[in-house]
Amino acid sequence: MSRQRSMETIEKSEYVTIGELVRLTGVRYSTLKFYTEEGMLHFEQAEENLTRRYKREESVERITYIRQMREQKITIPEIKAILKSE
Repeated sequence: MSRQRSMETIEKSEYVTIGELVRLTGVRYSTLKFYTEEGMLHFEQAEENLTRRYKREESVERITYIRQMREQKITIPEIKAILKSE
């Protein structure tokens, strides 16, 4: 089992894992995994160990944006359409 990186290190990193996104945003792992599987949250695949890496700033902004739309009762299909059109 790998050791967790400190929040200070995570907040300075260009790329983070899904677990680190959970820590940064407070959004549940299962929710972020759903967003990823639905194409709403983009990642890069690290070849050496097949770990999904998310661009920290871009991902946190997108998660915040999705949460704001969900608070406005916008449905997932509508959010996907909005994100696709941007």
